[in-house]
Amino acid sequence: MVRKDTSDGVKAVLGPTNTGKTHLAIERLCAHSSGMIGFPLRLLAREVYDRVCKIKGESNVALITGEERIEPKNARYLLCTVEAMPVTDRQTAFVAIDEAQLGADRERGHVFTDRLLHARGREETMILGSSALEPMVKALIPGVEVITRPRFSTLSHVAPKKLSRVPPRSAIVAFSVEQVYALAEMLRRFRGGAAVVMGALSPQTRNAQVELYQSGEVDYLVATDAVGMGLNLDVQHVAFAGLAKYDGQRHRRLTSAEMAQIAGRAGRHQTDGTFGTLAGMHRGGRGGEEIEFEPEEVYAIEEHRFPPQTKLFWRDPEPRFDSLDTLIADLETPPDRPELRLAPEAIDLAVLKRLAEDPEIVDSVRGRARVERFWDVCRLPDFRQQGTETHSRFVARLWQDLRHGELGADFVAQQIAHLDRTGGEIDTLQGRIAAIRSWAYIAQRPDWVLARDEMAARARAVEARLSDALHGKLTERFINRRTALLMKKLGPDTGLLSVRLEDEEVLVEGEHIGSLRGFAFQIDPQTRLTDRKLLLSAAEKHLPGLLEARAAELTKAIHEGTATLELTGTAITWDGEPLGALGAGRSLLAPVFVPDRLLDAIPAPARKDLVAALEVWLEKQLEPLAPLGKLEEASRSEEAGPDLRALLILLIERGGILAREQSGLEKLDKERRTMLARLGVRVGALDLFVPAMLRPRPINLWRELARLAGKAPRGGTPDETMPPALAAGKRDRLPGYRSLGKQLIRIDMAEKLLREAHTQREEAAKAPTPPAATTEAPSETAARPAQDQPDTADVQTSADTAAPAGDTAAEAAEAPAEAITEAPAKDVPQATEAKGGKGKGKAKGKDRGRDKGRGRGPRPSFPLDPARAISMGLTPESYERLLRLGGFQPVEPRGKPARDDKAPEAPIEGETAAAETATAKTDAAQGPAPTQRWTWRPPRRQAPQQAPSRRPTRPREGNAFAALADMVR
Repeated sequence: MVRKDTSDGVKAVLGPTNTGKTHLAIERLCAHSSGMIGFPLRLLAREVYDRVCKIKGESNVALITGEERIEPKNARYLLCTVEAMPVTDRQTAFVAIDEAQLGADRERGHVFTDRLLHARGREETMILGSSALEPMVKALIPGVEVITRPRFSTLSHVAPKKLSRVPPRSAIVAFSVEQVYALAEMLRRFRGGAAVVMGALSPQTRNAQVELYQSGEVDYLVATDAVGMGLNLDVQHVAFAGLAKYDGQRHRRLTSAEMAQIAGRAGRHQTDGTFGTLAGMHRGGRGGEEIEFEPEEVYAIEEHRFPPQTKLFWRDPEPRFDSLDTLIADLETPPDRPELRLAPEAIDLAVLKRLAEDPEIVDSVRGRARVERFWDVCRLPDFRQQGTETHSRFVARLWQDLRHGELGADFVAQQIAHLDRTGGEIDTLQGRIAAIRSWAYIAQRPDWVLARDEMAARARAVEARLSDALHGKLTERFINRRTALLMKKLGPDTGLLSVRLEDEEVLVEGEHIGSLRGFAFQIDPQTRLTDRKLLLSAAEKHLPGLLEARAAELTKAIHEGTATLELTGTAITWDGEPLGALGAGRSLLAPVFVPDRLLDAIPAPARKDLVAALEVWLEKQLEPLAPLGKLEEASRSEEAGPDLRALLILLIERGGILAREQSGLEKLDKERRTMLARLGVRVGALDLFVPAMLRPRPINLWRELARLAGKAPRGGTPDETMPPALAAGKRDRLPGYRSLGKQLIRIDMAEKLLREAHTQREEAAKAPTPPAATTEAPSETAARPAQDQPDTADVQTSADTAAPAGDTAAEAAEAPAEAITEAPAKDVPQATEAKGGKGKGKAKGKDRGRDKGRGRGPRPSFPLDPARAISMGLTPESYERLLRLGGFQPVEPRGKPARDDKAPEAPIEGETAAAETATAKTDAAQGPAPTQRWTWRPPRRQAPQQAPSRRPTRPREGNAFAALADMVR
């Protein structure tokens, strides 16, 4: 490009925003054999570069900016930022300058003014800008052709709106980073989020944020006034969060032209747009007056009538480099044309003057080449926006290396690698991006860095990674994709939403909104309170279909037997999620299934099928209680009779286990006893029980059903292994066990031991009786009447509990029950009951005399082998107590004092070894203990007590002993 101020072929295309000026410039560029356009933003230059590449091919198009240079060897079309437009003797057929009205900008205006005056194309030159630039163009470029283009759409002012009422496809403009963040956060809560555009963002991050808005993923854009320059967006409304900004020197109100530049983003092509302010925004804080446009400002924006520009900033574009003083003097020389005025001190001139005060630096800048190189270093843009002082120090450090030549590749690579970190918050990432942009600018200079191309590529790669990380942070913080999606699509078209289920996660249009556990929809716990209403609304509209499909799958799995259902207590669960519970039915064994309220959301047909399948499954789960079900059915039969019916009902209410003395068994006749046996009830010496109910599963089921029926089963949860014997401790009411003092024995095992004892008794009766057995007198314990036997009431198990399963229970069920009831009269003589508390010895003699009088001798004694009991884990004391409960009485040898009626206590745990040794010595001195022998008589059943007669009983006649017994009685 040759600097010349001729006006041949210069056209000024002026007009407001949305007039197609840039589009026209691109068409004219492509119509020429070569061309160049200068843009105010790197972002806009990149956007147009991509468009021209599609038309002319990448090999013919170059992108030249401060931080990025893509220059094919034979490039004929150049897309540049205004500052990076090559000022050489190279000529192109077409040249255009976009947004030329920026010649009035305090920081960059002198650059635009220079291009306006001197950038010319060989065949055509085009100046693009606002209509306010027309007087300056005509004054500075004589003979220029001015073309005014009208706006394609209208722009209208509307009343202030609250942020929650701002319509979709709107841009909200603020003038501080803090305000941008606050507005974006509120929009995230109300509308799902917003894209964020600020001047401090890298072009790549800004593009990514704009794409979020343009693609429709979010409906709102929060931006600073940077949105007003070169961004073509589908905005329908622009809302101003403020009408004043800090311009670097003071806080001032925007001019009407600046307001129009921003408001003009509303409306695209022929789509009308609106602008207004946010309600509730105040001047100078909360107590100030609400911001609002003045009537004249509204008129100017709507009619596109603004005060014409009367001055443009200028600075000598070709200063002399004889010395630093000469350079500074030329840069501060005022223009000689009245339309121009000297530009305010920009950052590059401020840095130059600041460093010119340093003697060391002044000494290093000698000669024209050094001064020019130093000026190039001072013109490094302040991407970090940290002010003159900080930027001056960075430039000074850079000059220390550049004054001796080029920067080493290792040094530049180290600086770039130090910034290649994607962690941190938004502000941290913005600082790193600004720093890497400085190094990208440095690496682009042809004479500053060794291995220029490699270092430039590294810097661009790091900037791209940091920009992606920043975009991710902005999106994570200010965009709730789920809420934005639902806000857009909830309504008449919700049936068109794509809803699917992946691993129990509910996705709407690919966005996770919650989880489906069983048939319960759970909102994502990370969801904000303001989002819950939206999510529930979406769930109500779209979940029935998913629930119906899930219910059909579960129903099929139940019928096939593959469903993972569990009955825990009275609750039915599927993979831990509730489906329903048991409810009280017509009887204890007939509960009803009560579906959980969660199933109400399932459509009726699928719900009915599922409930029916669950009821069938529940019947199978209650099959362990089938033996009790047989008893319940028999209790309703007329053949059972009242006594058997009462016994069966009592057995059901006690879980199939009932102490014999509480059963009323003696009231049943032979036919009813036969019915009882056919029903599977075993009649033992101590208990009546259903063997199938001595298992953990049936016991637990019955206990839950008993609670459900309003009964309170006593005892604890049965042991899963159900061993034959257990230490008692606090478990004296453990279901299915009988207490033996310090130990518990399973009911069926107790009956098995008693049956074995009766077998040994019968075998001993058939063998010849040893003389000692007939001469021994029964011990006092053996002669005691039934009333003095250990009370069975305090050692019975709870009638409403139960016991184990296993081979031992099945083995016990195979033996005949009546074998251990009452011994035949021919084998065992019936003892006569003794009365009274004193005269026990007389009672013994009387009994012996009675036996002799009847021709009967003393009861035969016999030994019992405790091996089976010990193998079950019983101690001798517990075994003896069990035998006593079954009617067996120990016989003491002659000459030995009678044993205490109480069974001896088991050794206390922790007893000293010395005591045990002493006991062993004593036993050895006395010799081996004689074999324990036993007698048996049936335990007397308590007869119903009768009221005593007032009249004395007449003495019997013919028997003196009987008369004496009657008198004693």
